[in-house]
Amino acid sequence: MVAGWLALAFIAFVTLSPIQDRPSFLHPQAERFAAYAVMGLAFVLGYPRRTALIVLFVVFSAFTLEAMQLLTPDRHGRLLDAVVKVAGGFAGIGAGHFILLVLRSQFGRLRSRAEHSPS
Repeated sequence: MVAGWLALAFIAFVTLSPIQDRPSFLHPQAERFAAYAVMGLAFVLGYPRRTALIVLFVVFSAFTLEAMQLLTPDRHGRLLDAVVKVAGGFAGIGAGHFILLVLRSQFGRLRSRAEHSPS
């Protein structure tokens, strides 16, 4: 649960900080996509039954933080950047659900084996 909120805090810091303070590791669009993918994944793993709320939260945070850049003198908010962020968030949400599906499948097999094994 904490990982999703920490990811959001880091994203907000990087998005709204002065451009010279922004860390850079990859191409900026790849960074945006990856950051939101990590956030989406972390929120799904932390709140597995809240998918609709997580989707809304990803979309809202992407567009809100992008719009807030318009209030800073050295940053610019762009629709394309918000769309890349949302796509990354959706990829993370999908990956999180895939991980949960695999884990449930594995635990189901283990449970089934334990129930059918001789005592």
